[in-house]
Amino acid sequence: MAASVAVCAATWGAVPASGYPVQYCSQIPIVFGTPPWGFNTGAPITGATGSYARGHGAIDLVAGTVSGIVCQVDRLRHQPDRLIVMTVEHHLLYHSHVAIMWGVPGNEMVVRVRVRSSTDPRCKVGTVGRLTLFGSYNGVRSDSVRFTFPAACRDHDHLYHGPQVNDQVPPL
Repeated sequence: MAASVAVCAATWGAVPASGYPVQYCSQIPIVFGTPPWGFNTGAPITGATGSYARGHGAIDLVAGTVSGIVCQVDRLRHQPDRLIVMTVEHHLLYHSHVAIMWGVPGNEMVVRVRVRSSTDPRCKVGTVGRLTLFGSYNGVRSDSVRFTFPAACRDHDHLYHGPQVNDQVPPL
């Protein structure tokens, strides 16, 4: 056990008091500069419980196509982190430059995501979910990221909202 924990610590970073390796979505590279679309839900999890996500990709609003990669990790007390990595399905489901959410204007996009890898035994590879990004504008910081999944992956349904969330959702 100690050898495997040491290997995981070298791979993912710190090993918390629980003895389980920490997942920080290291499979998803951080993009420097401005990606065509992307998000980060804030700092990685530092406590005994929490959730974290990030992702980025390309988009062609004229053609209505999108691509990308997304990661989400959930931490439950005294359990290994549950990490799912998703690819973005090819067709943009929805996009608006005049959306209103949280009482402020912004850009919104909705895409399908497909689980590509999972450390959660209930959330199987191939499961399709939905990702909604809202990026506020006009100097207001009220971005949000919402994951919605069918029953098997419902534990990964999360809404991230607030000043720690940073979205890049392109205008038309």
